[in-house]
Order: sequence, then structure tokens, then C-alpha cells
Amino acid sequence: MIDQSLEGRRAFILENTALQAPPHTPELVLRLADEVTPLWKLTEEALAEIGLPPPFWAFAWAGGQALARYVLDHPEVVAGKRVIDFASGSGLVAIAAMKAGAAGVLAADIDVFCEAAISLNAEANGVVAGFTDVNLLDAPPPPAEVILAGDICYERPMAQAVMAWLAQGRAAGATVLIGDPGRTYFPKDGLVKLAEYQVPTTRELEDMAVKRTSVWTLP
Repeated sequence: MIDQSLEGRRAFILENTALQAPPHTPELVLRLADEVTPLWKLTEEALAEIGLPPPFWAFAWAGGQALARYVLDHPEVVAGKRVIDFASGSGLVAIAAMKAGAAGVLAADIDVFCEAAISLNAEANGVVAGFTDVNLLDAPPPPAEVILAGDICYERPMAQAVMAWLAQGRAAGATVLIGDPGRTYFPKDGLVKLAEYQVPTTRELEDMAVKRTSVWTLP
């Protein structure tokens, strides 16, 4: 079993990932799993045996890559502002926001392994991001000027819950940006597309090697 302390989780990540640049944000580096790292080869059964939830934090998903690219290319969106990165995973989007000049970023993810992954990835990029494993959907969004959310529409109930929560944030005055590669349950109605990218990915994660991925906002 994995040592479940923060240092134990950090050690596990260091041992089972490699530092590399996501293809759509080459100026950033993350601890990721790929064909040559042990984590890539673990089955779901093997993950359960060692006490590891599905390691979403070990991959740079298309929606997050697009959202991070948009933030890096449009720093005025986050510069000097308080930012929440919802379902942060690896912390890619949170790190992009800090690189773009955000006053502070709260990376939120209910998987406690993300705390270790995000801390390692933030250190590798010379930034600092806050972290919470509290399920933010249980209450209105914390105070923030910007809320970022990538790859949030894998399942219908979750997509509906997150979109309702994001709408609360928008009603409270926050700018809301969403990165999505056309997931089945992503609701385009009522959203405005800001940008579209061709994001390189892998067939191990997606159904094609390059995903057309868009960044949307709640008007």
C-alpha cells in the first residue's frame, strides 16, 4: 500500500512519473505518466490493490491543455485576480494562471493525491498555488474573480452539478472559463466560445491523437 502521508504521496509520484512538457503548453512542465513510466502500466485492479484512486492527475487532459493555453495567451483574464481552478488534477491550469500573473490560485480537487501532484508541479514551474480537497460543490463558490474548469463533463450528473455551480459563481460576478473537447454531456447552450484549438493527446486517453478542444465562457 502507498504511504498516504503528503510526503508519501509525493514520493510515489516522483517514482512513477516523469517531468515533461504537455504538447499544447510547452513552456510548462508536469510530472506525468507515459509509456515509459511505471504508473502507465498499472491496471485498475493493480491501482486498487495499492490504494490509488484513478490517477487523473498523472495526465494532461485536452480540456485543461486548451484552457491553460488560453490563459497563457490572454494573461489579462487572470492577472492580479483571485482564481479558483476547479477539478484541478495535475494543476496545469492553476500553474498557467499563476504564470500569467494571478494574485493567487486555489486549486480544488477531491482526490488528495492532487495535493502532492500540484505541489510538485508548481515547484517545477517556480510558482505556488493553494490547494483544497473540500468538495466545493457542497456550497456556493468561494470568493474569486475568475473560476477555471477543464474536463468536467464526463458524466451527466456531474456535468449538471458543476454547470449549476459555475452559474452561481458567474451570478456572483466571477468570470467563468471552461475547457472542453466536446464531451458528450457538455452543454453548449448559453455559453460563448472564446477559442478553439487542435490539442495533441494520445489514444490511450482519448479517441483520437488530436482533439478539437474549445474554451467557453458563461456570459
